Amino acid sequence: MKFKAMKKLLLAAVALGCMLVAEARGTEDVRLPQPDLNKGLTVMKALSERQSVRECAPDDLSLDDLSGVLWAANGVNRPETGGRTAPSALGKQDIDVYVFTAEAVYLYDHAGHSLKHRVDGDHRSLVAGQQDFVKTFPVVLLFVSDTSRFGMDGERVRLMAAMDAGIVSQNVSLYCAANGLCTVPRASMDTEGLCKLLNLTPAQLPMMNNPVGYPKK
Repeated sequence: MKFKAMKKLLLAAVALGCMLVAEARGTEDVRLPQPDLNKGLTVMKALSERQSVRECAPDDLSLDDLSGVLWAANGVNRPETGGRTAPSALGKQDIDVYVFTAEAVYLYDHAGHSLKHRVDGDHRSLVAGQQDFVKTFPVVLLFVSDTSRFGMDGERVRLMAAMDAGIVSQNVSLYCAANGLCTVPRASMDTEGLCKLLNLTPAQLPMMNNPVGYPKK
């Protein structure tokens, strides 16, 4: 009887802990675990496995997998210089990665490898646009180009921004292929709604997005 009572208390404590973690993720910044640089397939194998997937399992994405995919997207891989996993036009690193979950929207802080809380609530529908399948993915990554970092205007700037967003998106696709996740690169979204939600300036342009989840069983 004592063992059963202790087991019930332990399970209750674990459940409460999970609730607190979920609540904290929705209202606070999140410190991500360090990415495991030794996991996953080789680059050539990942390329052979890469595909666009528009359906996923209902499971939440673990912090370990979220950490890995964000670091792969545009994290710091050379701490001594601040170099990133994704190159960018003129080295301006114009792409910011926003993370949409069921609880909140965050901005990926590459320097601190953490999530900075921006907006409460589930706003995945704005990234989904007219494609409802996106809302079934536990995480959606939005790539926003801050074109003011180029220090110039014109059509060439938009082309460079699009190129940089495409590189970050491909990093996400390769990470997912190498680590058993599913994703699909997209350019459709409610751009006006996202700009309003995130309080973006005219120079900050939502370019692409990648929903990320686990394969449907």
